[in-house]
Amino acid sequence: MFCALFALGAACLSPAASAAPNAFTLSSTAFANGGLMPKVHECTSGGGQDPAKKNESPPLAWSGAPAAAKSYAIVMRDLDNNNLIHWVIYDIPATAASLPQNVQHVYQPPVPAGSRQVYYRGSASLFGYQGPCSPSTVNTYEFVVHALNRASLTNLNSNSSTQTAARAITAASIGTARITGES
Repeated sequence: MFCALFALGAACLSPAASAAPNAFTLSSTAFANGGLMPKVHECTSGGGQDPAKKNESPPLAWSGAPAAAKSYAIVMRDLDNNNLIHWVIYDIPATAASLPQNVQHVYQPPVPAGSRQVYYRGSASLFGYQGPCSPSTVNTYEFVVHALNRASLTNLNSNSSTQTAARAITAASIGTARITGES
């Protein structure tokens, strides 16, 4: 009867028809959104001798990305330290939906094939992931996966800065998902 009242102006929606499409989400098996990041993901360049700190990137997985995505990129920032960029990995193939733990610290890591990382010019000076290094405070670190409208960011190379890479990623982004961790 309710549907009959709206027959002229609107169709009745079944629960399946009214459900929103899958949201673009990012998650990690290492920590919950807003949760504490394990020490294995913290930096080793802070001078401490804690053997649990290994500077390994966390495993990340995404789903619900825009269908038009031609590649992905991830940018990690320290939200409590002027949005300092700790990691940029881009040219992640559109067929990928995750990154493993401990992506190699090289410009072109073997996994995921085809991806490239920016050189971190900070306390560690290395390609790829630079984990949290906050010895006396707890900071919030944000990981953002970008679905990109290009298969490759050909304007970036091994000499590109984190800021240049982040701008190029933002310009090509057609959707984002994020997760935060505390350390």
